[in-house]
Amino acid sequence: MRAFLETGQSGLAAARRALESGRHRLPRGTVRLLAPVGDPEKVICVGLNYRDHCLEQDVKVPKEPIIFSKFPSAIIGPFDDIVHPQESSVSTPGDPHPATVPVLESSALDHVVGFTVANDVSARDWQMRRNGRQWLLGKTFDTFCPLGPALVTKDAVADVHNLSIRCSVNGRLMQDSSTSQLIFRLPKLIAWVSQFVTLVPGDILLTGTPPGVGVFRKPPVFLKRGDEVQCEIEELGTICNKVV
Repeated sequence: MRAFLETGQSGLAAARRALESGRHRLPRGTVRLLAPVGDPEKVICVGLNYRDHCLEQDVKVPKEPIIFSKFPSAIIGPFDDIVHPQESSVSTPGDPHPATVPVLESSALDHVVGFTVANDVSARDWQMRRNGRQWLLGKTFDTFCPLGPALVTKDAVADVHNLSIRCSVNGRLMQDSSTSQLIFRLPKLIAWVSQFVTLVPGDILLTGTPPGVGVFRKPPVFLKRGDEVQCEIEELGTICNKVV
């Protein structure tokens, strides 16, 4: 997929022609969907980027984006299993995310190929109490980044900053908000990150999670083996992953 994205507009045009031809189609039930981008160079994430998520924690709205990361090895497909670590407290928010390349804020969206759904699974004990309270280990266990079900090109999305976003566990709605609640919108985030790292085709940007995160509920709610987590974003689709 990275090689395809590097072809830019010519590659997208070829993909559209293939789609319009109606050829080489397979029944959905005969294939296993993989992550739209399974081997990005970088997975960049943004913390505390929903106003209502800040309110549920009673923290101030950030003045600058809060950036963390996951390793690409955390990525799994939209219906693959999440592996629960031994003796760890795991919770899950749902994130919309765009795949991007570096540009100035004024032209950032010109370089976004599209959007998909990501689940930012977190081991809260490792994130908040261990490893010197550095977030990385708690965020990047293998299987902690379900991704999919498709890469929806930006021309197919009416307004990425006004999409409903939901997450449920075993059918119980846990998160229900809108990307209109984003504090820092995509152009700002892309421009901000590109000050520090070189972005390349296929890089993934998880833009934040809305309120309802399990660790901040009273009492807290953590994932356990056997749970089924479903994340949905309007116009982008739904992913569903079982915890094992």
